[in-house]
Amino acid sequence: MGWWRIGTDSLAGGRFVVSPLAETVAALKILHAAAASHPGERAWLAASSPAYRARLAAEPLDALLVRAAIGPTWNADFLTPTPLGEGERPFEEEVEAVRAVDPADAVPQLAVALGGPVPEPLRSARDLPGRLAEVLTWVWRETVLPEWPRRRRILEADVTARTAQLGRGGWAAALDGLCPGSTRWLGDGRLQVNARAYPPRSVDGGRLLFVPVTPATGWVSWEGVERFAVVYPCAGVLADASGPVVPRALGALLGPARADVLVRLENPLSTSQLVALTGQGLGSVGRHLKVLREAGLVRRGRAGRSVLYAWTEAGAVLVRAQEARAQEARARGAGT
Repeated sequence: MGWWRIGTDSLAGGRFVVSPLAETVAALKILHAAAASHPGERAWLAASSPAYRARLAAEPLDALLVRAAIGPTWNADFLTPTPLGEGERPFEEEVEAVRAVDPADAVPQLAVALGGPVPEPLRSARDLPGRLAEVLTWVWRETVLPEWPRRRRILEADVTARTAQLGRGGWAAALDGLCPGSTRWLGDGRLQVNARAYPPRSVDGGRLLFVPVTPATGWVSWEGVERFAVVYPCAGVLADASGPVVPRALGALLGPARADVLVRLENPLSTSQLVALTGQGLGSVGRHLKVLREAGLVRRGRAGRSVLYAWTEAGAVLVRAQEARAQEARARGAGT
């Protein structure tokens, strides 16, 4: 497995950040694979794929470049520059890191991604970083930007939930399961970043960043010894716009809209994040939270400047009991 040894200062200064460029690279990877992992992503893929395929058909060299840059086990480094970690920056600023790569470095990086020789006409092409930046700009403008406000709210919801986990249980709680099957906290300052047999890397004194994306993909990157990033998929309940299933009995008890708010609060969320995830208005969500708090089903707390809501013990018992009853009902129905 590949793992990083993280110094105390780097771990203490680690932070979660949102990156429009990382979201765009993740979207490109989903378009390239033509495979989605949840209903919202499938709808986006079905809507975006025809124009993407037409764009590559019109520029065959770009199609070759994307196939080479997204390798079977490694991405070309110039596809995935490490964020600066100084707050969210506009996509147009971030993509300049791709464009600024020395063209002479592009072919060796593609060879690493491919695990072998780079084919013509890529090997003799000029300014491959510039070409890739244009592809990413098209993906951003045509497929990500139209829904970026919703995506950003989902990403911010994940960051808020992870930060709350960090405050309650430390880095082990926040990082375990970041990328299921590949990323986990090993203890003794060691973070497993993938399941491959790569040599350990020291992160001592550098900036450590964790970057969520809504597609079910992820990668690691670094810039010298200054910055290291783990890009990871949002938690499924946040990435899936359809949200968790509301048990029918719970919906009858509380009302479907109020029950929809309650079932989402296993991880702490703010009012604005609930608005984004449920599609309900701000006033409606606020009223539901007031009733749920008065009933003792949710509690309110702070994480930095955010006011977050989460289940109380009574709320967790109610939701879990209704979920168990719904599962039993489905099992009985399947057995008849």
